[in-house]
Amino acid sequence: MKNNVFGYIRVSTREQNTDRQHLALKPFKIPPKNLYIDRQSGKDFDRPAYQALLQRLAPGDLLIVKSIDRLGRNYRDIIEQWRLITREKEADIKVLDMPVLDTAYRKDLLGTLISDLVLQVLSFVAQTERDFLRQRQSEGIAAAKARGVAFGKTPIAPPENFTELFQSWRNGERSAAQTAALCGFSRATLYNKTQRLRSER
Repeated sequence: MKNNVFGYIRVSTREQNTDRQHLALKPFKIPPKNLYIDRQSGKDFDRPAYQALLQRLAPGDLLIVKSIDRLGRNYRDIIEQWRLITREKEADIKVLDMPVLDTAYRKDLLGTLISDLVLQVLSFVAQTERDFLRQRQSEGIAAAKARGVAFGKTPIAPPENFTELFQSWRNGERSAAQTAALCGFSRATLYNKTQRLRSER
């Protein structure tokens, strides 16, 4: 039975382009049915295409990815999945951006040791970069808030005659739905605005 070659591509969002990864895998002539693509975060391995790929991997098969961070971004999870594929599934992995991460190249003890060591270092770097990014984002948000930058949706300003419209609604001259429509609000926003108006009086 001929061993299969599989390709795995991942981008973090639906808007991101997969062309670079497709181009990198093209020389290996991977059949379309063996090419799996996920469009979601690499924070864990709960991804539909990746899980479907695992189901198909058999001993002697080869999985090709462009870079280790396309496989995933969580240090411990990458190590666990690497072990699952190479030890339990008895398949091989080839990482194009890092030729030393090619379990099909050297099957001896030294080859396995080198691959495992490099994998652990690279996985740690990927995890650290992700943690640093989160930290920088948190620090940036905190700094922006300290400068008075508001986050979230911009509040809808009430019309100039809001007090008059509110009073006519209160007097029973208009319904809540009519008043909200005249103000350009939803009914929930109308109730919120009127509660604020009452509290300010």
